[in-house]
Amino acid sequence: MHIKKNDIVKILAGKDKGKTGKVLQILPTEKRASVEGLNLLIKHLRPRKEGEQGQRIEFPAFVSISNLALVCPKCGKATRIGAKIVKTEGKADKKFRVCKKCREIIE
Repeated sequence: MHIKKNDIVKILAGKDKGKTGKVLQILPTEKRASVEGLNLLIKHLRPRKEGEQGQRIEFPAFVSISNLALVCPKCGKATRIGAKIVKTEGKADKKFRVCKKCREIIE
């Protein structure tokens, strides 16, 4: 998975195309992500008790990960992601995400 929780992403398609936001939640099996303040849906709740008001609740719906691009924290551009394996002595090798534009390692 090239996108993780708390990453800043740019939406590439849909009603919020071009906007950026922070990833709140990931569903890896469905390859979907929820982005803060984007792709908002409204759910109407009817009153349960007499005298209670009905409500409209806005919540961010899930977006397909194929419609998201990670914004590199170093160069600030929406980019594709590569992988780099760093070998260390005595320990297991560690895999890092790499920005395809500026070649910097993304934490």
